Amino acid sequence: MTTTANPYQACIDACNACVIACNECFAGCLKEDDPKMMARCMALDVNCAAICSLAVGAMARNSEMAKHFCRLCSEVCLACANECAHHQHDHCVRCAEACRACSKACLAMVN
Repeated sequence: MTTTANPYQACIDACNACVIACNECFAGCLKEDDPKMMARCMALDVNCAAICSLAVGAMARNSEMAKHFCRLCSEVCLACANECAHHQHDHCVRCAEACRACSKACLAMVN
């Protein structure tokens, strides 16, 4: 049996890393002194992790809709990265980096 490399593999890897970073950021935000101040960050973490997971599934299946998911994923990742950039917490810094990398990888799939 021969297997062919998934043309989306680099993007899948970036999306999976972003899911982890977003979940860690969400958990970190909950532990902050005033989690209410982190509400937008946490909401975007959840949205970003969700769309990244959807995009991974579409890419893994080589779905005809994969590029559409990647385009949306790139936008959501960028919004999450921009929000995380407003905060100096380590989990936010790591999340912003992962989100930017994922956004870039997703854009590469679309273009």
